[in-house]
Amino acid sequence: MELDLEGRFAARAYPILASLVTPRPIALITTVGPDGVVNAAPFSFFNVLGANPPILAVAPGDRDDDTPKDTARNIRLTHEFVVNLVDEPLAEAMNRCAAPLPYGVSELAHAGLSTAVSSVVRPPRIAEAPVSLECTEWGTLEIGGNRVVIGLVKRIHLRDELFDAGTQRVRGDQLFLIGRMASPHWYCRTRDRFEMARPE
Repeated sequence: MELDLEGRFAARAYPILASLVTPRPIALITTVGPDGVVNAAPFSFFNVLGANPPILAVAPGDRDDDTPKDTARNIRLTHEFVVNLVDEPLAEAMNRCAAPLPYGVSELAHAGLSTAVSSVVRPPRIAEAPVSLECTEWGTLEIGGNRVVIGLVKRIHLRDELFDAGTQRVRGDQLFLIGRMASPHWYCRTRDRFEMARPE
């Protein structure tokens, strides 16, 4: 079967792609608006893209009325944001942050989450997150109706038990992030893993 995303299935591109390209990591992004209000919102059109310099990308879409979501608007104004990764204990609170709250209502308070001060950017980290990436905006690409924010990762905060100082590696066996699966409501756990060495 072939699906034409420029023709018959153009209007179905989001649910089709979001259900096929899985699992996707989840960025629970904190930003600060010009009024000082902290916004928190989850996005699964997100990933790291490179390490020299460390960069990531996130694609915050628009609201149904075609206005930018608070995350996109705040990044445009302040050029700073924090990507908080989502593990199993944080899953329900992350989902509550996706609620369509009125502007100025704190998603963090709604979800029962607390903040921690960031080191080099104004937006706070989410204290309950296992990993937080402090970012500055490198640039934003506008491609049709898409907005892709490229962020420079300035600092990483992670729980002590997640990092082996001797080997300088993340202890992946201690990090149980969740992933986004098929649209609209499916997620996955990352406990079922296997190792496959790269050929030499």
